[in-house]
Order: sequence, then C-alpha cells, then structure tokens
Amino acid sequence: MPRTTPPTAEELLGSGLHEEVVRHFTTPPGAPDTALVTDQVRECLRYLYLISRHPDRLGGLFLPVEQDIDEIWHYLILQTREYRELCEQRLPGGHFIHHRSISYDAYQAAPGRETAAEEALRWIPLYTAAFGPFDEAALPHWTVVRFLHEELGLSLAEITAAGEAEAPVRGAA
Repeated sequence: MPRTTPPTAEELLGSGLHEEVVRHFTTPPGAPDTALVTDQVRECLRYLYLISRHPDRLGGLFLPVEQDIDEIWHYLILQTREYRELCEQRLPGGHFIHHRSISYDAYQAAPGRETAAEEALRWIPLYTAAFGPFDEAALPHWTVVRFLHEELGLSLAEITAAGEAEAPVRGAA
C-alpha cells in the first residue's frame, strides 16, 4: 500500500543530520530555541518536498518562505553528499534541487507584483494537500501565509479552506 502522508523532516534527513542541523542553528549566542529551529527545519523540508513533487508547477518560483528557512537550505546544500541523497533518493521527484539566490526586489521587478503574488499563492493548495492545514508552528515561516493572516486578517482556517478549494486530493500526485 503506498504511503499517503509525506515523510517527516527527520525521516527525510535521517536522525543524525536532523540533529546536526538543529544543533547548528541553536548553538550560537542568542539563537532560537530547539522547538523553533525544529519547526524551521520541518518547514524547509516541506518546501523542498513540494518543489521536488511539483517541479512543473513550482520550479523557478521565488522562495515563498522566510530567510531562516533559506539559511537552513543553504546549510543542507553544503552537506553535499547528504543533500544529493536527499534530493535524488528521499524526496518524491528524485532529482537534484538547485538553488539560486535573488533578492525579492529583483524578483518582484522582473515579473511584476501581480505575477509575484500569483506565484506565491500557488504554494497554499499544494501545501495543504500534502501536509494539511497551516498551523501556528508553520505560520511564521511562509511569507504569503503570514501576510494573509497578519495583514489581511484571514484566519488559518480561512487560508486552509481557500487552499483546499484549489488543491488536488491529499496523497494524490
């Protein structure tokens, strides 16, 4: 029987690398606590999972997550052997996920604000289909979701409902 829920961050990274990443980001003076970093690692892996699973719909789009998630991705990339294995053997697409840094201002100037907003909104239905509703632990890490919640006053349930109206059936390709 095929698995209907995505693997956890720890399953994707393996317990050793997962612990290493969390330790790396909790060790410096003034670093966030273990619970927050664990959430950040989870959301980074969810981001990579979605890119891997939906390269045709998400490939090349601007990173819709906060800088902390991008920093975790950078750390994972530097673990070259483990990162290649993650991309090619553990994530659903089975292909290497490349990274290219570009500022939000530069990105927004290229396609325009409307295109940038539309691309950012593509993530919500794919996220909710794969992982269920956004919750308080995921909220701080997804830029567009946080904007919808904090600036436009939408509840997490409303954001999830909007995503589910657009989403494929959970667990379906």
